[in-house]
Amino acid sequence: MGNSFIYAGVAGYVGRPEAVGKVGVFRRAAAGGDWVNVLPDIETYTVNVHPTDANVVLAGTKTGVFVSTDGGATFKAAKFPEKDMQIWSFQVDSRNPNRILAGGSPLNVYRSEDKGQSWAKMATPSVKNRCTGPFAHRVMRMVQHPTRPDEVYAALEIAGAMRSMNFGETWEDCSEHLAQLGDLPHLKSKIATESTQEGMLDGHAITISPAEPDAIVIACRMGLFESRDKGRTWADKEMKKFSPITYGRDVKTAPQDPKTMYCALSVAAASKDGGVYKSTDAGKTWKRFDKVQVHGTIMSLGLNASNPKQVIVGARYEGEIFKTDDAGETWTAIPLPGPVKDIYSVACS
Repeated sequence: MGNSFIYAGVAGYVGRPEAVGKVGVFRRAAAGGDWVNVLPDIETYTVNVHPTDANVVLAGTKTGVFVSTDGGATFKAAKFPEKDMQIWSFQVDSRNPNRILAGGSPLNVYRSEDKGQSWAKMATPSVKNRCTGPFAHRVMRMVQHPTRPDEVYAALEIAGAMRSMNFGETWEDCSEHLAQLGDLPHLKSKIATESTQEGMLDGHAITISPAEPDAIVIACRMGLFESRDKGRTWADKEMKKFSPITYGRDVKTAPQDPKTMYCALSVAAASKDGGVYKSTDAGKTWKRFDKVQVHGTIMSLGLNASNPKQVIVGARYEGEIFKTDDAGETWTAIPLPGPVKDIYSVACS
């Protein structure tokens, strides 16, 4: 596919039931033009461009998976085993582009063998329920190990992390040490539950740099944390050394360069500030990357697999989206036409 597009997934937010506006998937040509609400009226939590076939775009919604085979121009509901399962994440198998995992809320994992057209439910993950909040636990992001492809890790919203050793068929809890860290005075945080471990268990994104394949990096409310023993123990990456704000919402490794990583940091889930930070040494040190002032928590970063200079930033409120096409030197505001509800995901092809 010759054209390049930018996508945004929009949904409601449990803390703002009075908010009004459009939801679903929006698409815009990267070169310019108007946004089009290509999947209207269905709350969408994640949009993923297939890494080897940009014509295939997957949308995780309030009612399962929707799939596009024409570069996001149109979507149709996939054959999905459950009607009301929210889908928050996807992971394409690096060995087989037809095989994809989807992560749900309540905690469940599904697998497709036909590039997202149909899905089967895997065993429900056996993750300990350490705190119960106003929504069911969510599989927010998955990452496949770069050298052991059967190994997959997942970040879970207010449930920590989990690991699969058989590409999603069964899962093991990786949250015990995260919960223990949540007992430390400076890492205690509770907003939606009665547990002060909540902040450390509030996982949002997870990545592994092929340059540091034994380091699993999770973004959670209390910052970025790293495990080098398959999720048994976690160490604080101490983002306060690099940023005045440390709430971690997204972390991604650049597709073209394993030493380049990006993270989205903000003040809180519902805030009016945030920043994008970049590492060029596989996550050891970080510097501010963006040159924009957002007015909502940065929820998602879109990295272009074919253009390393393009980065998309999606902030929660007012349809705020920014892009750079020159590796952060200059930025352009490309907001969604309002009113819209909350941006959860951005992606680009």
